[in-house]
Amino acid sequence: MTEAGPDPGETGRTDERADTNRVLIVEDEPDVADLYQTTVESAGYDVDVANSVGDGADRLSAAYDIALLDRRLPDGHGEELLATIRERELDIRVGMVTAVEPDFDIVEMGFDLYVLKPLSQNELLDAVERLGTRSQYDDHLQRTAALASKRATLEAEKPREALERNEKYQQLTAELAELDAELERITEQFDTQDYRRLFEDIGA
Repeated sequence: MTEAGPDPGETGRTDERADTNRVLIVEDEPDVADLYQTTVESAGYDVDVANSVGDGADRLSAAYDIALLDRRLPDGHGEELLATIRERELDIRVGMVTAVEPDFDIVEMGFDLYVLKPLSQNELLDAVERLGTRSQYDDHLQRTAALASKRATLEAEKPREALERNEKYQQLTAELAELDAELERITEQFDTQDYRRLFEDIGA
């Protein structure tokens, strides 16, 4: 990952991609944090940066729509901030942006998206855009999208045999199956564009 600012030719994004979403980035490596901030701001988002769990907790408020959290921070773990967001019932869509390989413990975490470092500027903006889209979902769709993301993450990283043996993964897939009928009912009300965006997101 370079330290240069975003190249408009690489990102291929304009301000039309962002509404008024406000983003909190919690990342302890200054160069990485600066790159993330510059990249996301280039797409029209308002961005604040925190460098630790303590700093992030102090900044957390309902003013944010999206949070990008590193899992390993100097004074703790990103999961602590994730728990704080959920305990305060803040309506913030959370992406874990981390070098920590996902294990089955992610099933029980309350994040919306899991992205492995290193990631390109396009991948970073795609993650922010997906989280922004999910902020417009109702609770049911947010839950479905989060579970589908966890399933996709585990299936990308774990061998089939390990998935089939793991109880948490089996519970995850069972819950997703139960949500299918309700999801089908909800999407009957969508127009073609909304339907396509939803299933590009959930099916990714």
